[in-house]
Amino acid sequence: MDRVTARSGVPIRLTEERWFHIVENHDDLAGHYDDVLETIEDPDLIQQGDAGALVASKRLAPRRHLAVVYKEVSRPTGFVVTSYFTRRLARREVVWRNQQQPER
Repeated sequence: MDRVTARSGVPIRLTEERWFHIVENHDDLAGHYDDVLETIEDPDLIQQGDAGALVASKRLAPRRHLAVVYKEVSRPTGFVVTSYFTRRLARREVVWRNQQQPER
């Protein structure tokens, strides 16, 4: 299990069980474990997700974004729900944007 710190300061954990579940459903993510953790720590954008989750995203190439859905349960803990590649980010409420990144 690895932990990274989200922009809010909350530690977010990615367990082996969760990683295997993600790769089973999104086999294109195999080999992108570090990218998932980096997206939480240093995202381009954080959007409001469903059921209190947050969606951190990072542009990896033109028209290729990595999205990581995670939950901040409390101040000392949070966890990754899932992750996926997408060509276009969903239209959701923006919680935080890296000011050095162009708006999409």
